[in-house]
Amino acid sequence: MTLSNRKPPARTDAPQEPFKRAVAGCLRAMAGAPNLEVTFAAEKPGLTTGEGSLRARLPEPPRRLGPREAAVLRGQADAFALKLALHDEAVHRKIAPQGQAGRAIFEAVEQARCEAIGARRMEGVRANLGAMWEDHYHRGPYAEVSDRADAPLEHALALMVRERLTGATAPATGQNIVNLWRDYIEERAGADLDALARDIGNQRAFGRTVHKLLEALDMGEDQPFDADENDEDNDEGDNDQSQNGEAEAQDEAAGEVADMQRADDADDEAGDGTMDADDAPSGDFTEEGDAGEAEEAAENAPPTGPLSAIRLNDYKAWTTKFDETLPAEELCEPEELDRLRSYLDKQLQNLSAVVARLANKLQRRLMAQQNRSWEFDLEEGLLDPAKLSRVVTEPRQPLSFKREKDMDFRDTVVTLLIDNSGSMRGRPITVAATCGDILARTLERCGVKVEILGFTTRAWKGGQAREAWLQQGKPPSPGRLNDLRHIIYKSADAPWRRARKNLGLMMREGLLKENIDGEALDWAHNRLRARSEQRKILMMISDGAPVDDSTLSVNPGNYLERHLRHVIDEIENRSPVELIAIGIGHDVTRYYRRAVTIVDAEELGGAMTEKLAELFDEHARAAAKTPQRGRR
Repeated sequence: MTLSNRKPPARTDAPQEPFKRAVAGCLRAMAGAPNLEVTFAAEKPGLTTGEGSLRARLPEPPRRLGPREAAVLRGQADAFALKLALHDEAVHRKIAPQGQAGRAIFEAVEQARCEAIGARRMEGVRANLGAMWEDHYHRGPYAEVSDRADAPLEHALALMVRERLTGATAPATGQNIVNLWRDYIEERAGADLDALARDIGNQRAFGRTVHKLLEALDMGEDQPFDADENDEDNDEGDNDQSQNGEAEAQDEAAGEVADMQRADDADDEAGDGTMDADDAPSGDFTEEGDAGEAEEAAENAPPTGPLSAIRLNDYKAWTTKFDETLPAEELCEPEELDRLRSYLDKQLQNLSAVVARLANKLQRRLMAQQNRSWEFDLEEGLLDPAKLSRVVTEPRQPLSFKREKDMDFRDTVVTLLIDNSGSMRGRPITVAATCGDILARTLERCGVKVEILGFTTRAWKGGQAREAWLQQGKPPSPGRLNDLRHIIYKSADAPWRRARKNLGLMMREGLLKENIDGEALDWAHNRLRARSEQRKILMMISDGAPVDDSTLSVNPGNYLERHLRHVIDEIENRSPVELIAIGIGHDVTRYYRRAVTIVDAEELGGAMTEKLAELFDEHARAAAKTPQRGRR
């Protein structure tokens, strides 16, 4: 045996590690936050800025990292850094609109302001941000949109603001939605767009100009500047100093940033790979901490407008004539449904295996409750052969009988109500469709009937209902001003093999629009109440509070939310239907008594199976505690 003094080879880092360290260091330097925690994960990018917590989550870079993929990921990091360095959240909370539509535009334009400052000072940052937005709009459905109703106004406006502030045209993949809105915006708010460049370094003054822009687009509201003029002047002075200090910090960091980016370029020689969809960074800059604060502020804000004293039963629809409830197969041709279902299957091959394992676990738990069990020592029923020896040993004792126990959960129906709003577009809706597919098959194997429903609206920002309201002179307090679209993907009595392809409809471009949760929940509940099954379970899957721009623009900001709370209260306290809710990136526990909130859509399968298993386990335990009938 020969011994060797040679040391084992030193461990080497994964190929992506130098690049990740460079990106994280650059992000901290630009943000001026040395304690910023930077992580990389195959999840949606996010920025958390709550008290005592400062974290940035970036996409995991692919193993074969090409120049384009590197620029896209750097662009995401640069966008986070500029938001941290140049955005004052306290000022933002004071001046942001309360309405959902106005707030979405306000936040998109504020993000554009921060990015424009960085793009004007650092050419590398400008290139990275351009690559990120090009990738974002390339992955989205925007290039194929042909109707203004399907083109998000906040995206078009943010791109036009970038044009004004940096001189850079919109990405080719996003040019379509800009063209759809450009004439409308320029005609009404072109002067306000020009004025934004003057206030780019002052967040408060910039926000005031954005409010004027919203008013020009008929989306304004009372300005939320609640401080007096002196306080505003002081705030503006402080903000100017802050911005100047940040500008100096940016200039000092520019050299270091350039050096680090050049170092990153050296690491880009790994090859010309393509980034998988799961690894791609998203263009949505949702701050987890800030979003929660914004939602809490909107919830606690007093209602405004003519219905300030709104009561729970004051909810109404301007007209229901244009609402529709229809099976999925009536919304497109059979050939298109087949194509969409095939697309869904290809997108979710990996996820299907994960959800299938969870569903099989649920099935085993349910089948365990289905195992045959008997009640013994009864006065009537089937003769118990195990006790026949009593005929000889205790002839005076009566014969013993047995009876098979009833399985209460066999007589059960479950409804899955899936939010089909535009914010579910992409990964969330595909995951929801697959989870519904697999769970429906699982529950049907266990003798539980399943119904799958979806809800959205027929148009963006009002449809024929709004047109009818405008024709009648805009009467005050119109109530709901959009046309509902409720979709039946699978009825409870339909076998799964016949309804399977219907879920592919969720992949159809242009289907997902706005969400009016209260009426959808009431609709699904009424369908369940009409069923004959003894046990009824309703599971709501949503990623946000109810939003319909047309309705909220002429009603109090909490009009739809108040109605949703009213419907939930009615179901939870006055109905035999058991209600569960799962929120994707949205805290639904403040609405529903029995609810769970998940951060990422990938967790949906586990949350659905776990909550259903909990319900069936609770039911089984309750049944076990009840006295058995007929026992002596």
